[in-house]
Amino acid sequence: MVTAASRHGSTTEIATALAAALRDKGVRVDVVAPEQVDAVDGYDAVVLGSAVYLGHWLHPAKTFVDRHAGALRERAVFLFSSGPIGDQDRPVNRPYDASHASERTGAREHRMFAGKLDPEVLGAGERVVARMTGGRTGDFRDWDAIGTWAAQIVESVERQAVESSGWGRDSDGY
Repeated sequence: MVTAASRHGSTTEIATALAAALRDKGVRVDVVAPEQVDAVDGYDAVVLGSAVYLGHWLHPAKTFVDRHAGALRERAVFLFSSGPIGDQDRPVNRPYDASHASERTGAREHRMFAGKLDPEVLGAGERVVARMTGGRTGDFRDWDAIGTWAAQIVESVERQAVESSGWGRDSDGY
C-alpha cells in the first residue's frame, strides 16, 4: 500500500509515481488516502508519506500512524516527506514528525523529497509563509530519485522475505 497526506496534490503525485514504479517491478499495490484506510491487513509493506508544512507532517498522516502503529510494526514500512526548496537547494522544512512516525512504526527508512510550490494554489497565509521561509516557486520533484527509491523498497522487502524464510541455509542454519 502507498498512502500519502497532501494539501495541494503534489505529494499525492509522488505517491502515485512510487506506486507506478512499484508496479513496474511486478508489485501489486494500492494507493489510498490515509484517512480512507481502515486496516493495513493484507499488505506486506506500507509506504507512508506526507507533505511537510512548517516542519510538520499533515494531520492525516500523523493520525494514520496513531491508528495503525501496532499493525505497521508487523510489516515493512517506508516513510517519505515532501516539501519545497529554499535558496540553498535544500528542503526548507525538516520533517520533525517523521522521527516520531519512524519510532512508532518501526520504519526501515525515511526519505525526503523536494516538492512543488505553485503560488496559484496557495492561500494568502501560505504565500506569506513560503516567502518568509525562502521557498522558491516551481516543481523540484526528482522523478528519477522517486523511481529509484521504489526499486530499493522492492529489493529490501524481497531480501527480508528470503532472510526470514531461511532459504539458502544448510541444516546447521548457515
